[in-house]
Amino acid sequence: MTKKYIFSSESVTEGHPDKIADQISDAVLDEMISGDSHSRVACETFVTTGLVLIGGEIHTDSYVNLQRVVRDTVKDIGYIHPDIGFYYKDVSVINVIHEQSVDIAQGVKRDTMEEQGAGDQGIMFGYAVDHTEELMPLPIMLSHDLTKGLAKLRKSGKLSYLRPDGKSQVAINYVEGKPASAYKAVIAAQHTEEVDQAKIQEDLQELLIEPVLGDYFTKDTKMIVNGTGKFVIGGPHGDAGLTGRKIIVDTYGGAGFHGGGAFSGKDPSKVDRSGSYVARYIAKNVVNSGYAKEVSVQIAYSIGVSEPFSFMVDTRGTGTIPDEEIEKKVRNSIDLRPGVMIDTLDLKRPIYRPTASYGHFGRHDIDAPWEKLDLFD
Repeated sequence: MTKKYIFSSESVTEGHPDKIADQISDAVLDEMISGDSHSRVACETFVTTGLVLIGGEIHTDSYVNLQRVVRDTVKDIGYIHPDIGFYYKDVSVINVIHEQSVDIAQGVKRDTMEEQGAGDQGIMFGYAVDHTEELMPLPIMLSHDLTKGLAKLRKSGKLSYLRPDGKSQVAINYVEGKPASAYKAVIAAQHTEEVDQAKIQEDLQELLIEPVLGDYFTKDTKMIVNGTGKFVIGGPHGDAGLTGRKIIVDTYGGAGFHGGGAFSGKDPSKVDRSGSYVARYIAKNVVNSGYAKEVSVQIAYSIGVSEPFSFMVDTRGTGTIPDEEIEKKVRNSIDLRPGVMIDTLDLKRPIYRPTASYGHFGRHDIDAPWEKLDLFD
């Protein structure tokens, strides 16, 4: 019997409240790393109507004008209209950041990068599959393409009635484990009051949904645009936002495992971030090298300890050689001690703000060294 199933993933635009928070946290991180590459940052952001609250624990020798960083980020996202409840010029910015705990710092700050311990305990996963050129699951890639396209249509002025907030969701029909066609596509697009919903649906079907889905779009593909019938009130005025609340959007759309730790606002000494990046780097290179068609990689760490707590490769039955052999090849090819892997991927650079929207993985439009294909000879 032919095995068939439907799998869905979602994405959100850069103007979504949670993504505003992620971008502010990573913009703060980038500014601090720019002035001091050894900055240790755990920055959390909360946004709501007319308010941005920044908190967390930070150690840095650089100075950052947080008011400027917040307002520049909000402006760049597109909140430039004073009548939509969140405006870059008059939003209140509250700063409750304090110094990093000395108990955590002593586990991370060591004499050499080889001795540097993990900034926290936890489990991190990487994933890759040969269904797309990027070695990513198709539903999350199409979902990101829809939200990126929504933002492009807004920023270019082609659809002037669009506002920054928005979401997408794509369901793909799979046959024998391979993507076959698009079952359903959903778009939620914030808009001005005066535009007609029929106009929005017509425009987005023609200019966004059909071009993005491409050959996966068929006569049977169902579309839902603004399912409530109206989406005028959006952004932080419509719903509060918080750093780290879109971790599945950030990774594999639910197709791969997730250890639970968010990325944005954390410097690479936090293995929630650097460990997940290295796990993706390993997984992508395993699939690209032909050792498997699909692979999940787990790395675990204990706070203050440099050697990984555990390491695992699972090819889900698609491996061309035993999983244990792949594990040995990986361990012979890369040092998984936090300080060394941070150096291997050159992570102490201001490269993080662009990762905070449209996913951290499968990206060729940003500086993402974990996407390189150079692990094996």
